[in-house]
Amino acid sequence: MLSETSRPVVQATLPVIGERIGEITKKFYAGMFAARPELLDGLFSRANQKNGAQQQALAGSIAAFASHLIEHPESLPESVLSRIAHKHTSLGIQPDQYQIVFDHLFAAIAEDLGEAATEEVVAAWSEVYWLMADALVKIEKGLYAEQANDRIYAPWKVTSTEASGQDCMTFRFEPADDTAVTVAKPGQFVSIRVPLADGLRQCRQYSLSDNVESTTERVLTTKLDEGGEVSPFMHRNLEVGDVVELSNPYGDITLDMEGGPIIIATAGIGCTPSASALQSLVSTGSDRQVLVLHAEAMESNWALKDQMLAAVEQLPNVEMRLWLEDTTGTTADLQAVEGFMNLTGVELPEDARMYLCGPLPFMRAVRSQAIAAGVAPRNIHYEVFGPDLWLAA
Repeated sequence: MLSETSRPVVQATLPVIGERIGEITKKFYAGMFAARPELLDGLFSRANQKNGAQQQALAGSIAAFASHLIEHPESLPESVLSRIAHKHTSLGIQPDQYQIVFDHLFAAIAEDLGEAATEEVVAAWSEVYWLMADALVKIEKGLYAEQANDRIYAPWKVTSTEASGQDCMTFRFEPADDTAVTVAKPGQFVSIRVPLADGLRQCRQYSLSDNVESTTERVLTTKLDEGGEVSPFMHRNLEVGDVVELSNPYGDITLDMEGGPIIIATAGIGCTPSASALQSLVSTGSDRQVLVLHAEAMESNWALKDQMLAAVEQLPNVEMRLWLEDTTGTTADLQAVEGFMNLTGVELPEDARMYLCGPLPFMRAVRSQAIAAGVAPRNIHYEVFGPDLWLAA
């Protein structure tokens, strides 16, 4: 918890810091990369820096953490910390790197706030930072220890590539050496690190879309992002036989394989973790009640349609509903509602756990509808691809 000295200072300055934190993080990243350009080689995403997503995510996480310390002084925001820690470990963040971030972040705070960055204010917010950093280091140490190996990345060889839906590709990989492989959980992701034409390596997290429990295969289904760097490289350059670097599996939004009913609500390429979850339910012979809700612009866009429909057919207690913005040309026996996903009139299982994945506007809208329909907020979980901008809203 915050000290009695720092708490009133943080509480008094939180509105100002909260208002300025977006500009502060821009200055922070610019200063850090100017001094430490090597951090852009396989660690930080240039694409997320360019589009501002990383700056927004950092600002949102700091503001959320500080607000929690003020509103709930006896605890830490475990869900916020867990989500960040899983992303950090998939990239190989190490404890000594928190000092680098601190040095440049507080230089940016001093530059932005000027005379308002008094010794008292800097000391109080330093305490906030190190409370957050120390908590993350502890969580990350535990996550690293859970892995079957102590490597950040291991080599994996491409065994197949296949077009899957509009602008999507499914890549299958097998181990390229004898590094021990960690068994993943449904809903987890891995980082892939690839070399680009200018010599720098870039990384991106992708959900495992099939066979997550396998130790001999990893499967990723990715959507082409023309504004990014990793997916264009994968879609245009990766061929069977190529070797890439994959991290161990991480991600705290995982399907509990035992328990009561579950609702899986996805849109677009957000179907990837749900596809792996359905496959895992099939492989374990589950008879749980499952409600699968999916939304697409049109049927031909649906990246993992065949895999998901096959899993639904094999599960004894599952119902699936589909929404298409454009139903033109829809397969005759595929029942779909035209328009955006709307839970009005959908009977949701009582005491269900709900898992959301898709664009942020979609997840916010569906979460609100689910809560209005009686789903407990604590039972609704979401997965974000890329920097978590939910916190920045």
